[in-house]
Amino acid sequence: MKKLIQCLIIVALLACAAASVSAQCFTIQDGTILNSVGEAIMPGYDDWGYNYQARMFNGTYCDAYRNAGWCQPYVNEELIMKWNDAWLSNKDCNGDGLLDRHFGYASYKGSGAWLTNHQSGLVEVNGKQRRWTYFVKIVAAPADAVLVGGDWYTVDGKKIGYSIWGEFAVIQEIYNDPASGAHGVLYKSPAGPGFGQYIP
Repeated sequence: MKKLIQCLIIVALLACAAASVSAQCFTIQDGTILNSVGEAIMPGYDDWGYNYQARMFNGTYCDAYRNAGWCQPYVNEELIMKWNDAWLSNKDCNGDGLLDRHFGYASYKGSGAWLTNHQSGLVEVNGKQRRWTYFVKIVAAPADAVLVGGDWYTVDGKKIGYSIWGEFAVIQEIYNDPASGAHGVLYKSPAGPGFGQYIP
């Protein structure tokens, strides 16, 4: 009986060890995680301005899209993006060789993912160059949110924000433009502009 118990303990320990190996997350430092074009992601900023380890981008608007043809009208705009782990992780825990998105959730909805964009550029006003700025907060719609006429609402009827990319809502926009006279808050979610309430 004693030997049987010892064998069962050994089997259980081996099973736990195997489970921990299968649940291992690969990191950027391992050099095994690839970006969207099949290149190994390295620590620090890449040539386009992405720092996947820090979960941020700092460059021009077109650099964010690898200088795609469609974005050339915005090539001089500056862009800073920041996001959380649910939006785009800095690990590969499902073993597909890519950074995880909404890990543990079937989709972004309900995952607590968020992103901020801070754009800026120059505009001429009375012969002088002036700076305009735009800031936006985007969140994944909560799991129980309801989409009505292009806007996401909480289960108790409060408007979260307008829908973007299907599973997301804009919860705050701030725009300052000396050329158009725009100044301050464009939109603030009635349900609240803070990220905390949207993270499960």
